[in-house]
Amino acid sequence: MSVLERLAATVAARRGADPETSWTARLLAEGPAKAAEKFGEEAVEAIVAAATGDRAALTAEAADVLFHLVVMLEARGVALVDVLAELERREGISGIAEKAARGG
Repeated sequence: MSVLERLAATVAARRGADPETSWTARLLAEGPAKAAEKFGEEAVEAIVAAATGDRAALTAEAADVLFHLVVMLEARGVALVDVLAELERREGISGIAEKAARGG
């Protein structure tokens, strides 16, 4: 099991936890829109770190992005394993060809 899969399992387990004692439970209790908002905030912070060339900040912010992505997926009932399966399906396919196949 990868660290992302362990993270997804932990996030799922926190769904029923006390929002007063668990940040993850609080995000999930506030609903998918809040989870998406927090994901967006973290993505912007990662973009800023990348643009300024701060490797340490980018590393930390990228971890935050991944965490909040997993929370957002859980909030919407999308399994990480399904996202990973989609990545595997796309593996070895040219990005241009893959986008064309989607009609984009």
